[in-house]
Amino acid sequence: MSIHVMKPGMQTTIQDLGRYGYMNQGVSVTGAMDSKSLRVANLLVGNDEGEACLEMTLTGPSLSFDEDLLIAVAGGGMIPVLNGKRRSLHTPLFVPKGSYLHFEPIRKGCRAYLSVAGGFNVPVQLGSKSTYIRAKMGGLDGRALEKGDVLDLLPMSDHANKLVQRLAEDQKPLHWRVAQTIESTTDQPHLIRVIKGSHFDRFTTESQKIFLEKPFQLSTQSDRMGYRLETEESIELADSFELLSEAVALGTVQLPPSGKPIILLADRQSTGGYPRIAQVMLVDIPKLAQMRPGEWIQFTEVSLQEAEQVYLQSEKELAEIKVAIQLKGI
Repeated sequence: MSIHVMKPGMQTTIQDLGRYGYMNQGVSVTGAMDSKSLRVANLLVGNDEGEACLEMTLTGPSLSFDEDLLIAVAGGGMIPVLNGKRRSLHTPLFVPKGSYLHFEPIRKGCRAYLSVAGGFNVPVQLGSKSTYIRAKMGGLDGRALEKGDVLDLLPMSDHANKLVQRLAEDQKPLHWRVAQTIESTTDQPHLIRVIKGSHFDRFTTESQKIFLEKPFQLSTQSDRMGYRLETEESIELADSFELLSEAVALGTVQLPPSGKPIILLADRQSTGGYPRIAQVMLVDIPKLAQMRPGEWIQFTEVSLQEAEQVYLQSEKELAEIKVAIQLKGI
């Protein structure tokens, strides 16, 4: 079984939940920018929630299919159009043999994730299928998709096969979907919750107020490695000090000499030598992943205890989604 790439889209890569355990050797975690949407997409087709998907950014690819398949698309920025008919996000989609799939842009969100029952048959490198373009590692030859690529697929499970056969006989789409899962809204600025970073108190009182009270605009220079934020007011240290390069994490907010924050994301480096003013709450990373250049954010402080409680609630909600999907026979 395979999928043929007719048009690759803006930046379409194969991503899973990331390549963990090698940051001490300088190997980036990579993985999905919006891990929540990837997990939902996989659950919708009966995959393990960490299976690799296509991560599609703003402009999706055009694909053709050799066999009957079960797919799902979760996230934002675009909706699937199958054989000329617009289909829903966040629901399993039966794709008949010979079908053609493309995507239409929508105003809300930035990234969508396409899962296929069984998963993509690409090598596992250092425990992950994720594409790390800078190192030419993982995914399909360590790069974004190109026109003419053929994506080999792993066999569907017996359960998925039976579902595909039933849907092929019915010739009707499923009439249920997971409730909207992406965190991005049309409201601006987007509220992003943070915990104070280890160097927060080293910044001037005025800079601390600016960081927590003023909006920032997402720069066009942003990418999977980090989001650069624009502001008219510079954020400054109270006193200069020598800082050794230290380990950084997903969502670390660094302040380079320009005084404009950088939020480190999926393709982040393993260490950083800039002061760390804050740490984005893990649950808000998917919201950031769905933001587009030019949109505005505003930081608000939460405690570590609050961040933990929100994380546990988010995981509980995903567990409930998983059970509900299973009850639907997926």
